Amino acid sequence: MPPRAVLFDLDGTLLDTLDDIGRSANQALQEGGFPEQPISAYRQFIGDGVAVLFQRALPAAAANDPEVVSRCVAAFARIYDAGWDVASRPYPGIAELLDALTAHSIPIAVLSNKPDVFTRKCVERFLASWSFAAVLGQREGVPRKPDPAGAFEAAELMGVDAADVLYLGDTSVDMTTAVRAGMLAVGAAWGFRSVEELKAHGAAVIVTEPMEVVSLLAGGR
Repeated sequence: MPPRAVLFDLDGTLLDTLDDIGRSANQALQEGGFPEQPISAYRQFIGDGVAVLFQRALPAAAANDPEVVSRCVAAFARIYDAGWDVASRPYPGIAELLDALTAHSIPIAVLSNKPDVFTRKCVERFLASWSFAAVLGQREGVPRKPDPAGAFEAAELMGVDAADVLYLGDTSVDMTTAVRAGMLAVGAAWGFRSVEELKAHGAAVIVTEPMEVVSLLAGGR
């Protein structure tokens, strides 16, 4: 059976947030006395939560020090809170996709490893025109992706079985989450990671533009 609902990753899938995340993370690194990273490097750092981002961005010795990582995470939260929406925007074609899903009454939801407060802010700021059954960021007590707990929660809130969900994401974490949840793993080629990475971690389909998702849904819309 074709999928009957769509679960989206946020960063690199619905929204291009690279510049705001990278700039804020670099400022946090600079405050800690550490070298900045090229903004393009954050394509590989984003996806597993903020703590892991800094474990990847910091020099090796510092990356293994939990106190240093914790200070960077705290600094990032403060800095990003003041500039999370400076350059971030929906990717081309996302509005049209969400319009089409809404027109066909397809349930939609967001599941991100971005802290819950920022996940909600981003959706409210950039995607307020559409009604999501669930907007779930990283929360205490809920394991982050690729654990499928959040995906199962989103499916329940959309009112469908996990097997009836198309999961659209742009990283290996997303594809692994989809596979573990028994969802259709669809890779977004426009995101932060390579098509090769997506395929290697279970992508059943690769889409190169958002509207291709519509053809994967029930009735071949």
